[in-house]
Amino acid sequence: MTILLTGSSRGIGAAIHQTLAATGATVIGHGTRSGIAADFADPAAPAALWETALAQANGTIDVLINNAGVFEASPLDQPHGDWVADWERTQRINLTAAAELCRLAVLHWQQRGSGGRIVNVASRAAYRGDSPAHWHYAAAKAGMVAMTKTIARGYARDNILAFAVCPGFTMTGMAEDYLSSRGGEQLLADIPLGRVAAPEEIADVARFLALDAPPSMTGAVLDVNGASYVR
Repeated sequence: MTILLTGSSRGIGAAIHQTLAATGATVIGHGTRSGIAADFADPAAPAALWETALAQANGTIDVLINNAGVFEASPLDQPHGDWVADWERTQRINLTAAAELCRLAVLHWQQRGSGGRIVNVASRAAYRGDSPAHWHYAAAKAGMVAMTKTIARGYARDNILAFAVCPGFTMTGMAEDYLSSRGGEQLLADIPLGRVAAPEEIADVARFLALDAPPSMTGAVLDVNGASYVR
């Protein structure tokens, strides 16, 4: 079993990498600190990453996990051109790069005729929205969920399965900074569980979807948010 995991060098991605490696799977990571380097702000990067990973995997990738992303504030009152540039950067990194990799994976599995799995790490923001400075982030994650469902419906007959995970706040460095900047205790009060998720919890769900979820679950979107948003 060979898995390509984006954003594997820290936070949720690092936890997913560790959890999957412990099962004996071969995990090809991508990230800024370890694995294959690829800057998804560069339109050429996703395809280059896929080709490099495929070569490392001796021509066969069984599972794609799209976890890479950015969470950068974009104030509404900044200059219009800057706001648009922020929007396009976030869509490119958080959604378009994932879409390109999904496309390449689907084509790869169709050519092989043996099927495969996609796990997209989206966000609670896909359904609940996010702060006024994060329109772009919420929109990208909603797009990722819609893309996942579309892939599931379109390619199940080829045994190509697609799932998504929607975490709420997770205790990564990125989440810690955000919690602090937003008055952490107030945000925690909005989570019935009383705490944010641990990266290992998200990793357990990703492992299940990547390796064990029954095929009839294709198209499923699993929430991991401490009941801060239920639907």
